[in-house]
Amino acid sequence: MSRLPDFEAWAIFAKVVETGSFTQTANELMLSQATVSKAVSRLEQRLNTTLFHRTSRKMVLTESGAAAVARAKRILHEGEQIEAEMGEQVNQYQGKIRFTAPMSFGLLQVAPLLPDFLAAYPAVRLDMNLSDEAEDLLDNRYDFALRIAKLEDSALLVRKICDVPILLVGAPAYFARHGKPKHPKDLARHKALQYSNAKNSHYWRFSYGGTQEYTQAMDVVMQANNAEAFTPALVAGLGLALQPEFMVRRELQNGSLETALDDWQTAPLGLYLLSAAQRHRPLRVNALMDFLLERLRRR
Repeated sequence: MSRLPDFEAWAIFAKVVETGSFTQTANELMLSQATVSKAVSRLEQRLNTTLFHRTSRKMVLTESGAAAVARAKRILHEGEQIEAEMGEQVNQYQGKIRFTAPMSFGLLQVAPLLPDFLAAYPAVRLDMNLSDEAEDLLDNRYDFALRIAKLEDSALLVRKICDVPILLVGAPAYFARHGKPKHPKDLARHKALQYSNAKNSHYWRFSYGGTQEYTQAMDVVMQANNAEAFTPALVAGLGLALQPEFMVRRELQNGSLETALDDWQTAPLGLYLLSAAQRHRPLRVNALMDFLLERLRRR
């Protein structure tokens, strides 16, 4: 059965050669002299050779030790370099940040904010993946994720940014032809456009005043896995849809869409920032997360 190299022993061996003394090595590494001696002995046992000739007065590399020392120094140097570089990346506002956000929300709400962040942190590089799939953060090596959802229990660190209101909307021409529903039961005679990733997507649930609840089965004439695809169909008067407010804000402002059942509420979704729990998160990642938390709460 193969064993992993004893990197600690190799590094201690290189340090002993550098200092020329077990005692000085122990002092510099803040180890006991016995620990240093045992590490060298352990390495000699693994290599089945003697690395030093030792007398009471001096210590000299053997031929085998001299042959091994260059590689040992490289191991020590590489380890020191990795720690220095990683520490530098963590403690500086530079390097890549990889994150994910819902497709439409990322395009409409997140992307317009990013130029300000990059202007403030010019050495940062962003890698934003837009997807409505709940991708695994760790498997995909994301630093964090923005999610719009009714969030299930999560082992991740979760911060709620805000509620995302859901509105029942349709075109004025559609309401002129079919009438505006005054109660959720009136939706039985209306056509629906439905986000296909939603659970129980053919059933729309409403509440009134926090006491009454009503569920209506819908006649779904169009489904899509991205709700922004419904905007042209809604404006054309094809049917009604439950849409996040941010997605139809422009159409509501210009009058091409109107809301209905304003006294009835659908459960709002939440906008969340999810990240893995880390003791030493890079400063650049913290900076972007704080920036998005502050800016998105304003919107």
